[in-house]
Amino acid sequence: MADCPHTIGVEFGTRIIEVSGQKIKLQIWDTAGQERFRAVTRSYYRGAAGALMVYDITRRSTYNHLSSWLTDARNLTNPNTAIFLIGNKSDLEGQRDVPYEEAKAFAEENGLTFLECSAKTGDNVEDAFLETARKIYQNVKDGSIDLNAADTGVQPKQNLPRAAASAGQEKKDCNC
Repeated sequence: MADCPHTIGVEFGTRIIEVSGQKIKLQIWDTAGQERFRAVTRSYYRGAAGALMVYDITRRSTYNHLSSWLTDARNLTNPNTAIFLIGNKSDLEGQRDVPYEEAKAFAEENGLTFLECSAKTGDNVEDAFLETARKIYQNVKDGSIDLNAADTGVQPKQNLPRAAASAGQEKKDCNC
């Protein structure tokens, strides 16, 4: 595994995805899933509208942590947080250590959306983010996520002031 880079601590990124004509900006916090970072990474669950629990299909040890990750996610997020189970490295089918059927059953038992992907080839990676954005958007639309709550992790885009549009217009009641 020396040639496989691992996340150390937390990495942050953003993705903008269009769902039903709306642009959704996902803030992505890669918390590594390593036990030594668990105390730090728990704080990143607070306010999350979605979570992708990613394990390596070639390393059972990463799969074995799913129950504790799921417990943390459920205890530290909104009950309506969209949680997905992602098996990574699907391009390494010959080295598989976690059967697809086993992971799918775990996902079904726990009410999770499941898919496998390959970060190396890009297979299904876009689908993982798109499905997450769709579920979050649906939760907002149906009221499962309250946009007025401070800890939702979802912020509606604020309308920009229209100062530029009105800068050249005179006020009707102005005597200047």
